[in-house]
Amino acid sequence: MMTDRRAPLQHTPVMTYEQLLEKVRYEGAYPTRERAEKAVRLVLAGLGRQLAGDERVELAARLPFEAATILTAQIPDTQPLTGWAFVKDLAARTGDTLGTTRWDTGSVLCAVAALAGPDLLTRILHQLPSGYALLFGRAELTQAA
Repeated sequence: MMTDRRAPLQHTPVMTYEQLLEKVRYEGAYPTRERAEKAVRLVLAGLGRQLAGDERVELAARLPFEAATILTAQIPDTQPLTGWAFVKDLAARTGDTLGTTRWDTGSVLCAVAALAGPDLLTRILHQLPSGYALLFGRAELTQAA
């Protein structure tokens, strides 16, 4: 007898949390690991408020456990923010400048994009409002009117 039940996703990250922090520290040119971790926590919590559904679950399964916990501890908003509104929201939460917050966001989301892989990232971008592709290090392509 066959069932249509999906097997639960296994948590199989390709890097440790420390490796993720080092990647973000290097890519973002942060002076310390602590500064990189601050950015990771801020951006992953914000992303957790934007993502829902299968994409959220699959992304969490590809992140290191500590990062997945930050992402999934958030309750998704009912009205997702555009990419620019996302950056402004994060800046308002920290009191940092928009420029610094934009840098933090790009540094973290580019590392997340590498862990997600191209197929999952495409699905994530289709779920989110406009403006996120550049934050993830991708060109924002739009259809001609």
